[in-house]
Amino acid sequence: MTDHLQEQEMEIEALEAILMDEFKEIHSGESGLNTSNRCFQITLSPQDDDTDQSTTLPVLLALIFSHTEKYPDEPPLLNVKSIRGIQVSDLKVLKEKLEQEASENLGMAMIYTLVTSAKEWLSERYGQDVDADNVEEEESTKDEVIIPHGEPVTVDTFLAWRERFEAELALERAKLMPESALAAPKEKKLSGRQWFESGRATAKGAARVNEESDEEDEEDIDFDDDDFEDDEEDMLEHYLAEKSDSSTHSSKRAA
Repeated sequence: MTDHLQEQEMEIEALEAILMDEFKEIHSGESGLNTSNRCFQITLSPQDDDTDQSTTLPVLLALIFSHTEKYPDEPPLLNVKSIRGIQVSDLKVLKEKLEQEASENLGMAMIYTLVTSAKEWLSERYGQDVDADNVEEEESTKDEVIIPHGEPVTVDTFLAWRERFEAELALERAKLMPESALAAPKEKKLSGRQWFESGRATAKGAARVNEESDEEDEEDIDFDDDDFEDDEEDMLEHYLAEKSDSSTHSSKRAA
């Protein structure tokens, strides 16, 4: 008898070390067992041991036991209760399963073996439902949480981007320019007056040039400030000369 009690005490100490918060002693009146001996409750779920227990578990089982006088040479007193989400019919099936296994393990400490068996049964019976709930919860969390990507925009980053953008834009414009415009010597560039006079002389041909502009590249014409200054002086001299000639002819007719 003394050996049985010592073995029972050693088993309780081992269960406390292994199960920790899942293992606790309860009053015999809460156990549902017909005994006045010490009673213990072990809380089980279909989750793995490394699963985050901070989340609300849909299924929880209480495995309650009490050592008999001759345990482990005789089976312990067993009871199972649903803490959350387990049907009464399933509790009855599980209890019969554990009692059968207890009778098969007489002569050795068996409580942890029964705990393992109950946990496996929970995983088979309710594990798929729990996994489905977890998947739905994870999907809803992904939909709700929006993770920002990229670096925040600051004045420095914007200025750096604008410089790169303008450089790329200038490069693209250079690629679109005809080679003749890039390689043309400065002497061939028309002055403002030459362009004006040639425009008046070829006014009738302007329509044809516009029609052919889609097929041929137009040559860029650059205008310098010096060109316009020269044109203004030439036009002033031309105007004064014409006015002088006109005055001379008028004087001759009057004479």
